[in-house]
Amino acid sequence: MTEEDKKLLDTFEGKLRHFMYLYEKLKQENASLRQLLSEKEDQLEGCKNSYKELEIKYTNLKAARIISVNDNELRDTKQRLAKLVREVDKCIALLNE
Repeated sequence: MTEEDKKLLDTFEGKLRHFMYLYEKLKQENASLRQLLSEKEDQLEGCKNSYKELEIKYTNLKAARIISVNDNELRDTKQRLAKLVREVDKCIALLNE
């Protein structure tokens, strides 16, 4: 083996060790990122469950609110709707002129 071959072999070994080091470092980073992804997926699943629970509570609250409407609120709502209808009628009349 010549002196030049030894230098090439030493260079090759050095680069191979460096690449092995980089491979291990990337492998550790990959494992860390996979762990983080798993944690975020668990967190997302928890948020989805919480969202579903809140959506159910909101639906129940809306239903309870509709049931608990009293006469005064119903009358006020009818008056507001009648006022809105009159305003729309006025706008339509202005557009037809």
